Amino acid sequence: MTTVLITHPACLEHDTGDWHPECADRLRHVLRALEGEAFADLLRERAPQATVEQLQRVHPADYVEAILAIRPEPGDHVPLDADTLMSAGSAEAALRSAGGAIMAVDAVMEGWAKHAFVATRPPGHHAERARAMGFCFFANAAIAARHAQAHWNLGKVAIVDFDVHHGNGTQAIFNADPSVFYGSSHQYPCYPGTGAPEETGTNGNVMNVPLRPGSDGSAFRAAWERELIPALDAFAPELLIVSAGFDAHKADPLAQLRVETADFAWLTARLLDVARKHCAGRLVSLLEGGYDLDALAASAAAHVRTLLQD
Repeated sequence: MTTVLITHPACLEHDTGDWHPECADRLRHVLRALEGEAFADLLRERAPQATVEQLQRVHPADYVEAILAIRPEPGDHVPLDADTLMSAGSAEAALRSAGGAIMAVDAVMEGWAKHAFVATRPPGHHAERARAMGFCFFANAAIAARHAQAHWNLGKVAIVDFDVHHGNGTQAIFNADPSVFYGSSHQYPCYPGTGAPEETGTNGNVMNVPLRPGSDGSAFRAAWERELIPALDAFAPELLIVSAGFDAHKADPLAQLRVETADFAWLTARLLDVARKHCAGRLVSLLEGGYDLDALAASAAAHVRTLLQD
């Protein structure tokens, strides 16, 4: 078994305009970085479209219908909030992002891949049940977790999130659900303003470890080694889903953490330790943020290289 890369060209057709940080070049740079000889053993698959039924395990039917009905003319944009907008290709891209997350779960559960990295866009961890925000339309990690439970009958699924921005949508969806653990490190204060350490879920199934602006890789590693990894171990998930945002990198323009590429590789290795211990190695990773193109590409490549070495 090896690692599978799941992506789709339609994700490049989600047009956010010339000014927007969540642009198609992000995905182009990631995919280009994964073309080298070091990635020769990487399986490569195209993301399917999620079905309406799969989306509705997380999102209300009227919300799903409303999002999928927005089909602007080519070149036009429909804003959903100040920084989340849709173009002619956005609906299919969002379906491919959610569908890629579902395919990744199936890949590791069926056993034809040990790990999966889903390189798609738009991202998902800010999307709430009935609200698009923060560049996100559908909550991809949450949809993957619900698919794992509904289709594969898993009892406990963990979602961990190292994006520099707190995954408010993922947390809100599972805040009262003890079958899903959500753990996050993120800059605080920062967008979207959630993720205080006091936010622990109604069943203690949420852990937030905020990092002050300017925190470096040592603080990032300590947050995971001392707090998040022990909590994840105690939860003992049957599947580990990773919201892999690389915007905590010191070069990223949207926040002020000082994490380096090697820190992402280190955390990937630690998460693989947990997956081997509790999940028969099953780990699904979903691309979230990262807005300096070179830092994003290097960090995603280090992440995937570490998955391949397991």
